[in-house]
Amino acid sequence: MCDLRHIPAVLHCRAMAIRSLCITEGADRPTVATFTEMHDAGVDISVVCPDDHPNYKVLKDAGVRVIDIRLTKNFDRDGAKALRAELERGRYDIVHTFNSRALTNGLSACRGLDVKVIAYRGIVGNLSFLDPMSWKRYLNPRIDRIVCVCEAIRRWFLDMHPAFLRMPAERPVTIHKGHELSWYEDPPADLTGEGIPADAYTIACTAAYRPRKGIEYLIDAIERLPEDVPAHLVLIGNMDAERLSRRIERSPARDRIHRLGFRADAPRWSAACDVFCLPSIKREGLARAIIEAMAYRVAPVVTDSGGSPELVVDGESGFVVPIRDGAALARAFETLYRDPDRRRRMGEAARERIGRHFRNEDTVRKTIALYEELAGRGATD
Repeated sequence: MCDLRHIPAVLHCRAMAIRSLCITEGADRPTVATFTEMHDAGVDISVVCPDDHPNYKVLKDAGVRVIDIRLTKNFDRDGAKALRAELERGRYDIVHTFNSRALTNGLSACRGLDVKVIAYRGIVGNLSFLDPMSWKRYLNPRIDRIVCVCEAIRRWFLDMHPAFLRMPAERPVTIHKGHELSWYEDPPADLTGEGIPADAYTIACTAAYRPRKGIEYLIDAIERLPEDVPAHLVLIGNMDAERLSRRIERSPARDRIHRLGFRADAPRWSAACDVFCLPSIKREGLARAIIEAMAYRVAPVVTDSGGSPELVVDGESGFVVPIRDGAALARAFETLYRDPDRRRRMGEAARERIGRHFRNEDTVRKTIALYEELAGRGATD
């Protein structure tokens, strides 16, 4: 058995020869990095990805075998048939799915085959024992393991009601999605080009608007700040919802609320701000936007929702406040405004926390260990 505690040691374990088929339609940067590092570590990994997706070339250039199979819907007969043919031809040990569409079609393709199935889960909740579709996806007993991106998701699975229907305790496992600090070294964006004063106290939030993201509570917090804390709110992402527009229009702080829209370089915009906030009220996983801001030394303020408290140590690397509490958010923002040194220290602690506890090499190590467990052999077998 080779030592998996450090990725360099894994590189010598090429005799492992565990064959994994990973099914994804558009993996993010951490997932792509996990694929390439697992390949470098000796896992015989193939990735299902359309050839017109940017990741196809990235993975291919890294030496990873990439297969152009397109899944156009949750139950895609042609796509599942193509997956089945690949599974029979490739004699895989593991099928690792990364979204709902990949999971439903992957489960169909695996029927009757001696292959282990892993599902990835990135949000809390939104499943029910009373929902037939949930049984076709994450509650399907054919699934061997569910990789939960944060501990909050694993706990939610284990606490589902009714208790007599709960899945086996070993099925959900927590593997945080890791990052590398070297990914976050681009210079911050220029906020003045968006009409934001150069000396403004700025609070960023990156998200695609949904009611569960709690953006209205963030606006409430801005309105609650004293007049001598003229904070500007920088909203990054798709925030064009009519409901949100109406809320902003009637806000006395509307002139200090800036919607920048979708930005491919969103981390650079949050990096330009003094504070980052994600005020989610439910179902939050391990938000990449929080990690990106922390990696850029931006002090985070998050709510006690899902995996956010796993990222931020309250009072040390940021603040964790109750959900649906604009007053608590406002107090945190005011504290950080009035104490710039503390804000700077929290930003430094935030970056250190990501660099120490949420590393991509740990994700790779734990995923390889999970593969070995399910395949029933060690790295040198």
